[in-house]
Amino acid sequence: MVSQNTDSSRCLTKMTPFTTYTLNLIAPELLVDIHLQWLCAQSRIRVLMSSKLETISDQLKSRFSSGLSLPQICENLIKATCDPRISGVYLQIDPLSCGWGKVEEIRRHILDYKKSGKFIVAYVPACGEKEYYLAIACGELYAPPGAYYSLFGLSIQASFLGGVLEKVGVEPQVQRIGKYKSAGDQLTRKSMSKENCEMLTAILDNIYGNWLDKVSEGQGKKREEIENFINEGIYQVERLKENGWIKDVLYEDEIIDRLKERLGHAKEKSLPMVDYRKYARVRNWTLGLTGGKDQIAVIRASGSISRIRGSLSVASSGITSEEFIEKIRSVRDSKRYKAAIIRIDSPGGDALASDLMWREIRLLAASKPVVASMADVAASGGYYMAMAAGCIVAEDLTLTGSIGVVTAKLNLGKLYERIGFNKENISRGRYAELLAADQRPFRSDTDTLMEFLNGKTNKSQIPLCQVDQMEKFAQGRVWTGKDAASRGLVDALGGFSRAIAIAKQKANIPQDKQVRIVELSRPSPTLAEILSGIGTSIVGLDRSIKELLQELTTSDGVQARMDGIMFEKLGGESYNNPILSLLKDYIGSI
Repeated sequence: MVSQNTDSSRCLTKMTPFTTYTLNLIAPELLVDIHLQWLCAQSRIRVLMSSKLETISDQLKSRFSSGLSLPQICENLIKATCDPRISGVYLQIDPLSCGWGKVEEIRRHILDYKKSGKFIVAYVPACGEKEYYLAIACGELYAPPGAYYSLFGLSIQASFLGGVLEKVGVEPQVQRIGKYKSAGDQLTRKSMSKENCEMLTAILDNIYGNWLDKVSEGQGKKREEIENFINEGIYQVERLKENGWIKDVLYEDEIIDRLKERLGHAKEKSLPMVDYRKYARVRNWTLGLTGGKDQIAVIRASGSISRIRGSLSVASSGITSEEFIEKIRSVRDSKRYKAAIIRIDSPGGDALASDLMWREIRLLAASKPVVASMADVAASGGYYMAMAAGCIVAEDLTLTGSIGVVTAKLNLGKLYERIGFNKENISRGRYAELLAADQRPFRSDTDTLMEFLNGKTNKSQIPLCQVDQMEKFAQGRVWTGKDAASRGLVDALGGFSRAIAIAKQKANIPQDKQVRIVELSRPSPTLAEILSGIGTSIVGLDRSIKELLQELTTSDGVQARMDGIMFEKLGGESYNNPILSLLKDYIGSI
């Protein structure tokens, strides 16, 4: 058994002088505003800055990137806990674009911070279930008179293009392993399958039930009371105040005045504050949070998995097996690292790339302790990677599992016929046109071959000693971390701090001894890289579209990828395939 180390300041320890926790922004459609402003009792700190962000990333960032990352948020809360200059935290939350795993980890750090006796105030002008789940942990929650609170419950939405593609003469050809593997359903079906409905219902019940339990605990009310209030559809802020859902209805300037009064500052003077970004520059060693010679390496794996980087890709977009393997080998060859943590936030992708990375992680685990830490999602190829580690740690609400594979191509024969386009192939070899012939479906003899290839890849994702045991929990099914733990798919529940505690234990490092956390992942792109990517996208547009089609139809290999279901108010990023967005935009323009 591994005990939970609740002292975050002991779990997250020293980083190298060359590395800081930063974040990588990936611009989504949903807008996110979070202002972390750190109240300081010493008047010499008078910095007040606000920062709008569009997502909370698990990745690192370069010095030119804007916004927040999960590591930066959590580390700031840890530092604020023991920093005598910090009297409290003022947290402003607008609609979040991240998964429940990240929200759960931030919430845990807020609760740990509150144990210090310092206050934390949340200001939430627009609030849904995810925002409220985070804000209620603060204890003091304020909203302006015109605030919009949409606490209506959670839903999952699945989109299907089968009918649309049929009308335009496109016939998707999908081969899959696993009755729950629904990655191709968006293209082939017109409605949800029984198995997919069963899986998504279980996920929704799990997350909604967890929300009700945690909110009722935070509110000191029965779960039935919370559920009844949700079902009333009430969002008027005055009613929320009357029923104790928020502490008070105030404008932001009124909250600032109250904070001045609490800290004993004159009302006419500005409130001494330090912005989260500047506070992130505070070194851990200045607060006694670092020390010791033992080092633990951290390698972050975020995004879709591929073997090579596309022409549109930048350094921080997705997981490229070649770059990832290089980092793994550097840790294996170095004697200074006592253990390693593989931080995974990925829906999967190329099965071969996943297998290559699995092998390297396995080799690393043979030489030193390796812990896999899951963020929002570590499914399909992402879970495949995690299995090579000696221990897997997931959040209660991490989406994981989805053990299965899928291979597909689009039969465009009817579409070509309608538009008068002709395409002829000359080939040598029985299966030369297996995926190349896009104007006709798979032949009956190729079906057998594809089933063999998919089955071979699927079995390779499950250790031989666990095939019989794991098969009943595989079948392409996605589980929440809590359900996965009860079925033996993950070893422990918790966040990054828990992973560090386990890594220390496995490396025979005392829990009360400080270690240095060394980040090996590259930061997000510089301005030059971004401009370079834009230029590439303009010059090579036709090539880019081709790459998107290849990603969808998997002409370069078998895929171990979680489906692209849209989790409304649930998972933040939908992990939809880019081609679906293109089709959506095209259809919307007609």
